[in-house]
Amino acid sequence: MRAVEEILPGLPGDLPQPPRYGRRTVAEVMSSAAASLGVPGFEDVLGLPAARRVVVVLADGLGRAQLRARAGHAPTLAGARNLATLDAAFPTTTASSLASLGTGAAPGAHGLVGYDVLDPDRDRVVNQLGGWDAAVDPRAWQPLPTVLERAAEHVDVVTVSRYKFADSGLTNAALRGGRFVAAEGPAARVSTALDQLTAGRDALMYFYWDELDRTGHAKGWESWEWTAQLEELDSSLRRLVARVPAGTTVLVTGDHGMVDVPPDARVDVSRVPGLLDGVRHTAGEPRMVQLHLEPDTTAGDVQALVAAWRECFGSRVWLFSREAALEAGYFGPPELVREAVRARIGDLLVAAKDPLALFDLGRVRPSVLSMVGQHGSLTRAEREVPLLRLS
Repeated sequence: MRAVEEILPGLPGDLPQPPRYGRRTVAEVMSSAAASLGVPGFEDVLGLPAARRVVVVLADGLGRAQLRARAGHAPTLAGARNLATLDAAFPTTTASSLASLGTGAAPGAHGLVGYDVLDPDRDRVVNQLGGWDAAVDPRAWQPLPTVLERAAEHVDVVTVSRYKFADSGLTNAALRGGRFVAAEGPAARVSTALDQLTAGRDALMYFYWDELDRTGHAKGWESWEWTAQLEELDSSLRRLVARVPAGTTVLVTGDHGMVDVPPDARVDVSRVPGLLDGVRHTAGEPRMVQLHLEPDTTAGDVQALVAAWRECFGSRVWLFSREAALEAGYFGPPELVREAVRARIGDLLVAAKDPLALFDLGRVRPSVLSMVGQHGSLTRAEREVPLLRLS
């Protein structure tokens, strides 16, 4: 929207750099793993060793900062070979990062540009994670072939995850391909993974672990409950690595980190005068709010809106326009951003710098205010994830 660009023509000077798409992000993990198996059409930009089998363990919510702070509780992970510090996709949220992992593409190309986003064709906000809108066809919303689909033409491809994700919108959009083998608890998932790997075939396995993230949201990553889940993950991976067949590479990465937000910093923006004036839709994450403005918004309206946000939050947030973010590459190389995706992104973006969470309780349930751990923004605690090699 030109009115937003007039008021916010550039980016904040202290805004962190965009993710290093094509070099060191979560988008390069699965594609590099496929390349290390000799699957044609992929480049191993991460320098993985040649292997017969590769297991990509995605520990949801495992950020580099959180792992370093609790390394004493995770000897298996702490003792692993640290291949790289990767960037999560932007926004630093599960839907965007897992879609990048699954497709090898940046959000501007795959189209999952937030936790919930605007469906411009229907003028409504749709969820891209647990509450996928039944009217949105996942394969049309995200039409790029996935790494798993392409790899399945050459090697055995299997996903090991919980039952609830077998036919989810996100799975069908960005992680489709190969076989889905469901197992519910940690021990069952490890046993299932080992059963699949011992078949003797060349294989690419996607192994999903969501307990850390769920606990972090509910209790905070600094809680003892989160540390207990990290210990469970670590011991489970130790059992896995001890029994995988020779010639198997086991990689561990995350999709984002996390910031604990105190109760007094969880704000209902719908109750603050001026923050939603002229806003047609709110979307995104509590730490990366996307504001879609009314079509007839003027430069004066935008100026008043920006002034209201600055008066309320000052230097605690970064404010910038969709066009500035696209041009700078936050959603991927500008030339690769699909035209259909641009309108899914808010006109005005509000990224939290401090421990802060911004909710629109006119649109979401009040119970979200109880969530402690949050992510979505560009702080190091949210954007940096490890890439570890366990075997």
